[in-house]
Amino acid sequence: MAVPLLTKKIVKKRVKKFKRPQSDRKISVKTNWRRPKGIDSRVRRKFKGCTLMPNIGYGSDKKTRHYLPNGFKKFVVHNVKELEVLMMHNRPDYVFMAANNFDNSRTYCAEIAHNVSTRKRKEIVERAAQLDVVVTNKLARLRSQEDE
Repeated sequence: MAVPLLTKKIVKKRVKKFKRPQSDRKISVKTNWRRPKGIDSRVRRKFKGCTLMPNIGYGSDKKTRHYLPNGFKKFVVHNVKELEVLMMHNRPDYVFMAANNFDNSRTYCAEIAHNVSTRKRKEIVERAAQLDVVVTNKLARLRSQEDE
């Protein structure tokens, strides 16, 4: 079983999405964030009690950015050949392993792309098991037996 190389705790400073101001009042204004640019905008002027604006302080720690909760980084795979490319990226750090007594620590885990067929998914999952690669969505669209 592959072990994640990341040992630091992942901290998300903000989990809630930043909503566009006035999106809860007007149907025509969608919730996707847009920076307010009006001269009288209370949000732009940062009045107390108004919608928060995203800024650099909400960013994740550089060492844990883009990591999944399971401790791996995501690598989207479309076929078995790309799984071999993942193995090239997943080369273990021998200095780190010697210091922490890990024998198979990895950085990346595979995620099968949404448009891959069931037949190819089975091949990818089988090959990943041989290569000892973690697949995040290995049960997606896989049937144990075909319908008759």
